[in-house]
Amino acid sequence: MALPSLIVDELRRHRVAQAEGLLAAGVRLTDDHHVVAREDGQPLQPRSLTHAFVKFVRGHGLAPIRLHDLRHSHATHMLASGVHPKIAQERLGHSSVSVTIDLYSHVLPGMQAEAVSRVDAVLRDALNRRAVPTKKW
Repeated sequence: MALPSLIVDELRRHRVAQAEGLLAAGVRLTDDHHVVAREDGQPLQPRSLTHAFVKFVRGHGLAPIRLHDLRHSHATHMLASGVHPKIAQERLGHSSVSVTIDLYSHVLPGMQAEAVSRVDAVLRDALNRRAVPTKKW
């Protein structure tokens, strides 16, 4: 999956810190270790990650939000910013683009107006080019 360079840089920093922490615990980091793991390198249980996220949200005074809500936010922002639904479907791991469209159709009404605006601009541009007389030599 393609990631923004900002995220890649952060993941690299995290991996170095993770390797240093594991080495201090006498464990050598391998490609089999998860990005998010316990201090001894073993995988976290999903509920542990959820609990850690809730603690983080509360600790930072943020509005209550579920970890899974971040996935929905990501999907909504992708579609609202014009990312093609097929790309969103692939990034989200949905079985088909229709699943993505069905789940996030609430984002699409504003996109309809944007599509109409773009088509209108293309049509006007084409008509304006056609109306300009050509020079004869």
